[in-house]
Amino acid sequence: MQKLFLGFLLAALIALAAYRLRSLSRSGAWGALATGTIIFGLGGWQWAVVLLAFFVSSSLLTRLFGRRKAGLSEKFEKGGQRDLGQVLANGGVASLFALLNVAFPGSSWTWAGFAASLAAVNADTWATELGVLSPSLPRLVTSGKAVEKGTSGAISLTGTLAALGGAAFIALPAVIIPPVPLSNALTAFGLVCLAGLLGALFDSFLGATVQAIYRCPQCGKETERHPRHTCGTTTVQVRGWSWLNNDLVNFACALSAALSILLVWR
Repeated sequence: MQKLFLGFLLAALIALAAYRLRSLSRSGAWGALATGTIIFGLGGWQWAVVLLAFFVSSSLLTRLFGRRKAGLSEKFEKGGQRDLGQVLANGGVASLFALLNVAFPGSSWTWAGFAASLAAVNADTWATELGVLSPSLPRLVTSGKAVEKGTSGAISLTGTLAALGGAAFIALPAVIIPPVPLSNALTAFGLVCLAGLLGALFDSFLGATVQAIYRCPQCGKETERHPRHTCGTTTVQVRGWSWLNNDLVNFACALSAALSILLVWR
């Protein structure tokens, strides 16, 4: 109980600081408090370090390259300030594995699933934030057609390398400070990186196929925003499933990475 209380205090401090820095909205701060309490309090300091590696690096990149993305803001469903939905989408699967760790203490597979889920959402965030630096237009992951930067389901070499870097940024502390012994740290590092990259690519696949995408009749641009575009015009759905928004796609990204690594984990 003391460990859980200390986790709550640490999560509260981080959520408050992130809210003051405008990295989180008010609802996002409450979400960070909930997920942080579970991961910090039930997992331990190793789990806290890996979660903070994701949160700090992704928030920093959002701030550093916010201006470059400003011209693409009409395409993204939400801005750089994370709300409750985004926090749960990125940290919900990781929290689930922290809970499973209580039921299966000392199991390495709970740590693997936790690390892979955060590697995937970090890979996706790094690809989104750094992919705008690509000198060439991205291409749809399904057809290879060149599209505008910021288009859902589009990838580039720059963005893919950034995704791999984001996954590795999580995999490194995951194998350096594991809460349980790993039989082969190098293999574990490679598996977490691969799972994270596959999760980010699965995110792009969903974005190109079944994620709800809209068009602004006024601007003629495709966007994730609904019901209104940045110009104030009501957007019209042009493809995808209406219920599958970006938050659910991000959750699927994390879950797919966790499940993929569990298929081969020993």
